[in-house]
Amino acid sequence: MAPLSTTHHDQPKLSILLQLVLLVFLVSSYCLCASDPYLTLDYYKSACPTVLEIVRKEMECAVLSDPRNAAFIVRLHFHDCFVQGCDGSVLLDDTIDLQGEKKASINKNALDGFRIIDRIKNKLESDCPGIVSCADILTIAARDAVILVGGPYWDVPLGRKDSTTAGKELASTNLPTAEEGLVSIISKFLYQGLSVTDMVALSGAHTIGMARCENVRGRIYGTSVRTPISDTYLSNLRSICPAVGGDNNVTAMDYLTPTFFDNSFYQTLLNGEGVLNSDQEMYSSLFGIQTKELVQKYAHDAIAFFEQFSDSMVKLGNITNSDSFVNGEVRRNCRFVNT
Repeated sequence: MAPLSTTHHDQPKLSILLQLVLLVFLVSSYCLCASDPYLTLDYYKSACPTVLEIVRKEMECAVLSDPRNAAFIVRLHFHDCFVQGCDGSVLLDDTIDLQGEKKASINKNALDGFRIIDRIKNKLESDCPGIVSCADILTIAARDAVILVGGPYWDVPLGRKDSTTAGKELASTNLPTAEEGLVSIISKFLYQGLSVTDMVALSGAHTIGMARCENVRGRIYGTSVRTPISDTYLSNLRSICPAVGGDNNVTAMDYLTPTFFDNSFYQTLLNGEGVLNSDQEMYSSLFGIQTKELVQKYAHDAIAFFEQFSDSMVKLGNITNSDSFVNGEVRRNCRFVNT
């Protein structure tokens, strides 16, 4: 891969982007904070001691039936936490009085796994009615999903409440997109109280993810290419994703081990074979000095990746919505606010 170089024409762009990064750091003090003032590991010890067992068994069934379910649940958790904090808002259906997040442009056709959460909730309502929040169910399920496809374990602090509101507009604003630039994505993570290291580590969940051709086409047909891609892999992607049509065709974001959670996703980035522009930029972008070093580190050290991924998932799960602790509830049905 030829090294990227800059000319004097690039310097104004570099200066502007560096200023943007500094601005992001300044405003990040006003962000949602990835902290856990209300959460504890033994929150359900007395009220619902079977919660972890029930979630685990249901997730085992789901992943055995289709390994892709692991990626669906992890993605649901991420999309939940980046909008209003981890409060189960992504699970809400539209009603006359509430506009949910599922039909936001970035979520539409991108999210699945809702029925898995429904099944877990139904079991828990039979065992411990009105006790376990949907937000906690989703957070535990995401941890178990990762374990079931070979990933690391981490303890999950619990005690979240379910929101009575949703943030469709925030979904389009807060969540990173497939073709977004590195500086912009970093700013979105910083806003949530997550570091650059967290961003690179959490992106490693793409090792079990699939991408729709709609999100890949710009990279492989030149409409938004900003990072290199190998000729062999480009040809392979184009065979899956035609220039026109086939928007719902999917391709693995880690073709080496698409159903196994490991560090090979980062190895694909070293080869210029990241499916999404947003992923490849972590290694190839001119502005990705720190992210490039982290990609190289995780590509060569699976243990370091697993350790950081576990820590970063705890931070993600601890992004709190303080309003939900005051005005939130434990939903009886994860799709609807209690009446």
